[in-house]
Amino acid sequence: MPVDAIRAALDRRSVVLVGMMGVGKSSIGRRLAARLGIPFVDADAEIEKAAGMSISDIFARHGEADFRSGEARVIVRLLEAGPQVLATGGGAFMNEGARATIKSKGVSIWLSAEFDVLMRRIAKRRNERPMLQTDDPAETLRQLIALREPTYALADLTVQSREVPHDAIVAEIIAAIAAFLNVAAGPPRQDGA
Repeated sequence: MPVDAIRAALDRRSVVLVGMMGVGKSSIGRRLAARLGIPFVDADAEIEKAAGMSISDIFARHGEADFRSGEARVIVRLLEAGPQVLATGGGAFMNEGARATIKSKGVSIWLSAEFDVLMRRIAKRRNERPMLQTDDPAETLRQLIALREPTYALADLTVQSREVPHDAIVAEIIAAIAAFLNVAAGPPRQDGA
């Protein structure tokens, strides 16, 4: 795989993962960063560190608008430190200013997933998802998907997250980045694949 060439072509730009909660931005992002040999940063963890409280607490105490404003500021700050793989929160790409900064300082990748895949994944950690603290989390998720997907589609690349080993998704992301950056895919594999 052309990881050295990708790192060189990225220069100071970051690889920024966007998409719905539960799509795997953090778990896939960690593996992607390791494969590329660059740091992994989780924007939500950085926001919690900066605020000294959990995202759920930020939502409860200050509301979503305040959280989104702080999230955009943190993303701008983090993107100054590229290259890195940056996993963003599900709503981060909805902020026009954050999206513009991501466009200028990164390569954005929408990790897309089917509703059923997302529902299975987030059911395990629903209490950690302030946006789903509703009477009907499934309907809330459907509404969020409908609202956000047109904006996620503005990302530079789209890769489908699904129930396959994360390393398979990482390989697809690396191939997509290589094509996007016009980096040679490297020598053909010898196993006929």
